[in-house]
Amino acid sequence: MSVQSLGSLSSDPALEASLTAAMAAVEHSLHEAIKSDYPFVTETSAHLVDAGGKRFRPLLTLLAAQFGDPTLPQVIDAAVVVELTHLATLYHDDVMDEAKLRRGAASANARWDNSIAILTGDFLFARASDILADLGPEAVRIQARTFERLCIGQIRETVGPIDGADPVQHHIEVLADKTGSLIATSGQFGAMLSGADEATVQVLTRFGECIGVAFQLADDLVDITSESEQSGKTPGTDLREGIPTLAGLIAMSGTDGTDARLRELLAKPLPDDAEHAEALALLRGHAALEQARQQARNWADDARACLAPLPEGAAREALELLCDYVVSRTG
Repeated sequence: MSVQSLGSLSSDPALEASLTAAMAAVEHSLHEAIKSDYPFVTETSAHLVDAGGKRFRPLLTLLAAQFGDPTLPQVIDAAVVVELTHLATLYHDDVMDEAKLRRGAASANARWDNSIAILTGDFLFARASDILADLGPEAVRIQARTFERLCIGQIRETVGPIDGADPVQHHIEVLADKTGSLIATSGQFGAMLSGADEATVQVLTRFGECIGVAFQLADDLVDITSESEQSGKTPGTDLREGIPTLAGLIAMSGTDGTDARLRELLAKPLPDDAEHAEALALLRGHAALEQARQQARNWADDARACLAPLPEGAAREALELLCDYVVSRTG
């Protein structure tokens, strides 16, 4: 979602102008942050920065800052930190998933190799940490705990649920760690570093956690339902790699005999193109897809409910629009 499209839905042109100017500053700072004395590192780091993306996390940071003083320079720095952190995780995720496409272009691991992709991600983490050092020890502590959750979420996903655990609940907890944590930090940083009061910081942190889970649930649905030219990545990537998504887990829990073939396919990675296409078609036509879509709506509704203590106005309206946007992405 671009700042422009968000602003066009807002009733306040001043907020649109403020966000547009701030996001331009974020873009400039992002490109400055990835520059290295070694040109090849700059090239590999720019690979995903130049590819664009939704910039969802820095946008949330800037919106949260509207409840304090959004003109403070540390707000832009915080927005850059959360986007650098996000980009770093994408480099690592693509290696783990053996992804070939990212944002409509060849992934870094496909263009170069796994080692370059991993080290580029590490470089971006380092640059984020360097900026954080100027934001104070509390910001560093929050980032460290966020990074801990990112790592734990990835490990939990890799290992899978323990014996007897509910696979759906395990999956939601993985999403909360892998995606919700950094989006929560985006809201927290924006509010905290703009000087908002502690109650507002807590509201926007909780909002970020809920909208983050909704956002990832929606992203997983888009991976199933869209074509590559729409999503910028190969459809059914998670299916191919045997990575569980909510729709797949719900389908796996079915007992109807007609689901037997789909359960058989979902129980394993699907490197074979014919089996992959079959599983994708079966899942697209399964009731589990609508159930997963409803879960995304529920999390978006929870995020909206978090906003109740905030003062009414353009900034709160824009956050509510983010809830609508997340749901609309699920088709």
